[in-house]
Amino acid sequence: MNVVVIIPTFNEKGNIENLIDILEEEVFPKIKNHEMRILIADDNSPDGTAREIEKLMSKWKNLDLTTGEKKGLGAAYVRAMTYAVEKGADVMFEMDADLQHDPAKIPEFLKKMDEGYDMVIGTRYSAGGSIPKEWPFKRKMFSVLGNLLVRTILLKFSIHDWTGGYRAVKKEVFIKEKPELTDFKGYTFQVSFLNKAVRDGFRIAEVPFHFGERHVGSSKIAPMAYIIDLLKYVITASLQEKLFGPFGKFLVVGGTGFIIQAVILRAMVGVWKIDPTISNLTGAVAAIFSNFNLNNIWTFKTEKIHGLMQYLWKLFNFYATSAVGVILIQTGIIFLGDNLFGKKYYFWYFIFGTGILLIYNFTVYRLIIWRKQPHK
Repeated sequence: MNVVVIIPTFNEKGNIENLIDILEEEVFPKIKNHEMRILIADDNSPDGTAREIEKLMSKWKNLDLTTGEKKGLGAAYVRAMTYAVEKGADVMFEMDADLQHDPAKIPEFLKKMDEGYDMVIGTRYSAGGSIPKEWPFKRKMFSVLGNLLVRTILLKFSIHDWTGGYRAVKKEVFIKEKPELTDFKGYTFQVSFLNKAVRDGFRIAEVPFHFGERHVGSSKIAPMAYIIDLLKYVITASLQEKLFGPFGKFLVVGGTGFIIQAVILRAMVGVWKIDPTISNLTGAVAAIFSNFNLNNIWTFKTEKIHGLMQYLWKLFNFYATSAVGVILIQTGIIFLGDNLFGKKYYFWYFIFGTGILLIYNFTVYRLIIWRKQPHK
């Protein structure tokens, strides 16, 4: 594969030559099955970083440079990745210029790529990863709690490091997500890029590493602006996913099924005096059929079922998994309520049982019926 290590710079003249020499002399010679290149994305640094790179380009023929206005980290990466893809890159690394990202870990990232992963995240917060012991307590707390906050608001805990900037990504991921990344100019770019990749089913792996201490220059993070932008994004993204994502749509579909089942239940019990347990099961059969078709064409449309035989097989599985919930959870609660507290409260038992059933159904449907497939 053609691999490009992208290093964004702004006033990094004191760091960049050292990092490039380490990559060229110590890391790249160990990588035999990939063509390795370096692309510096400089934001017109007033300290002459770009001029330093131009001098080094005569020494290292696989070194390239792209320059532009200073619009933030995200804008620099989008500009550089676009350039790299146009030049034939298959995989692109995100790496800081200050040696806080251990260059020796690059082969481990590429091994994950060779195993079929689409995006590999360098993690400081899982076994084998760490942040500098020398950091003051306030900075450690800011780093750890900020990352934990993102994981908690997004409710995505399988990925340990959301806020880090040491990553490798296949060009397909960038091409797919690029139209939605242009609004993120700063460090929120990292969280948004990863969140969208997870949303779209790309395979994500992690490589633990020790986050080093900067020795030359100063950090570019502006804490308050970073926190405000980050919170704004993760809260908005979380609400959008819950309200307009699969679970929000699932609630609408479930509400439709609830109405169908409730009407049949009330009619059979109130008009025809049929037992509430039997009436609930009858209404459930109709509601399940409605839910299956609406979920297939709307809620889980990206994993939509095609073909008559697949449709019938999935419908059978849908009824089977739904029946377990309806019989054991919903109808079971109605049955217990009828016998413990009397049949006159049957509709309240039905509502309570439906709430429990809702969580069960979404989990089972996502994991079994419309299981999310890895992005190809």
